[in-house]
Amino acid sequence: MTATPSRRRDAEVVLGLCAYTHDSAAALLVDGHLIGFAEEERLDGIKHSKAYPENAVAWLLGEAGLTANDVTTVAYNFDGRRYRSALGQLPAHLLRSVTRPRAMPRARSFLTVHRRYQARMRDLARRFPRALLRPVPHHRAHALYAFLASGVDDAAVLVVDSLGELQTTTIWHAAHRDEQPFRLGLRTAIDDPASLGYVYGAVTEHLGWRRGDEEGTVMALAALGDPTRFRALMSRAVRLTRDGFILDPALLPLRVLSNRHARTSPAFTTATCPPRLPGEPVEPVHADLAAALQERTEQVMLHLSGQATRLTGSGLLCLGGGVAMNCVAAGLVAQSGIVDEIHVPPAPGDSGTAIGAAAAVWLDATGRPPTGIEGRCYLGPAYPNLTLPPEPRPGLTAERPADPVRHLARRLAAGALVGLFTGPLEAGPRALGNRSILASPFASGVVDRLNATVKFREPFRPFAPVVLADKAADYVRLRQSSPYMSIAAPVTDLTRTQLPAIVHANGTARVQTVTRTQHPFLAEVLTAFGEITGHPVLINTSLNVKGKPICGTPDMALDCLTATGLDALLIEGWWVTKC
Repeated sequence: MTATPSRRRDAEVVLGLCAYTHDSAAALLVDGHLIGFAEEERLDGIKHSKAYPENAVAWLLGEAGLTANDVTTVAYNFDGRRYRSALGQLPAHLLRSVTRPRAMPRARSFLTVHRRYQARMRDLARRFPRALLRPVPHHRAHALYAFLASGVDDAAVLVVDSLGELQTTTIWHAAHRDEQPFRLGLRTAIDDPASLGYVYGAVTEHLGWRRGDEEGTVMALAALGDPTRFRALMSRAVRLTRDGFILDPALLPLRVLSNRHARTSPAFTTATCPPRLPGEPVEPVHADLAAALQERTEQVMLHLSGQATRLTGSGLLCLGGGVAMNCVAAGLVAQSGIVDEIHVPPAPGDSGTAIGAAAAVWLDATGRPPTGIEGRCYLGPAYPNLTLPPEPRPGLTAERPADPVRHLARRLAAGALVGLFTGPLEAGPRALGNRSILASPFASGVVDRLNATVKFREPFRPFAPVVLADKAADYVRLRQSSPYMSIAAPVTDLTRTQLPAIVHANGTARVQTVTRTQHPFLAEVLTAFGEITGHPVLINTSLNVKGKPICGTPDMALDCLTATGLDALLIEGWWVTKC
């Protein structure tokens, strides 16, 4: 982390929050500089935590030497007043027989969420009695963070998610050049019920996985299916228009903000398959439906990306929102030639809007964007002074190797599955070397071992590679860097023949490229591993098990070692193994 700016009595302290909804998180700006960012799940142990981010806020204020009374502005990542605009859609929904049954429940649910928003603002006013409360439109927070994290000076910004107030898809033009005012202009917007995130979540749930959590599982399953079986159905369910897309409410019923209302219709079930219950076998029909869903998602994203370039004239594209986490779609956009380059921030989902909301408030107050966001992903709590006893837990032993890099590389080359806990906690859903599980792609049965004894997840899910950036072209066909593991790229013949463990069924790998500047320790490990094996490539997956968040604290990491088939954990220079 960068040094904390010295605090003055009149410092402007902006606390950005994603709170009371999924993926609770907090970010802190002091005099326009990002002090840090943390997702609450990594600290409270509850995946996609909906809590007020008590632990994240306490850590941030402690880092800056501040208290709640020092916060001058609280930036919230939704403008809940905008939920009331859904009432304007009510007459049109009442007029159509296909939407009429849900029209009133939908309107009431949006009013309920507006009332909850008001209660949340009262709670924040109580917690920060001296601060101004500033709600920020959700998609504006997404767009600002996506652009500022990229470090480019001019770009189209495409935000695609499930729902932000009433918006689901927005295209922006952002520019920040020397001696010119910062600009972020909205070019077009699509409102609910047309929502690509809604569609993906609905089909994820229909296929028996958790909506809002396991869409990545469905994306992985899609590579095993044949989209032709349900291609026509998905084209009817999500229809492209000149300006974007619309949904067929006969297949994907009107959204009601309540879990009591199913997101797929009886007609959808009749045309596809009965809803799969969690734990039931995964059949070919499920893979085929996943494949058709993924194919349509890619088509819509390509369509929207083309529109973004036309509306802005920019050859660079920043992606934000939950759908930006679909690395296969992002990879297709990157390879399509529609744009010169894409940028996905490390936390494209809702947690990252805590940074975007804080940035929006600072920008509105000063006309200047904040600093400390560009190119940064290691933003959370760190434990550099961690000391472990020889037996940190019953059945565990700890020692400090003289050369941790060489020690780790040799153990990985010998086939060990090793957790790595070092430095500040990463932002976003991908482990990027600070809270990772590393493994050799050459070890016998490594994918099966990881899925069955460590991650406890479906056997068809792939594992992603991490590779030195200057060697990446040997292994993946990607015209740009991928520091946040956001892009699935086609692999080379070398990878296909010599490193099949990192190749998914669709011939791609979701690669993380690493430079020595970005992550010196991991780059040294990759170099040492390459000297032993001939390939500076490792499997990199997150330090957690299915259903649990990435381990944000030392105790969580030790728990993961104890409860799984990991062979060892390298935690802040300590080598911990099972007796």
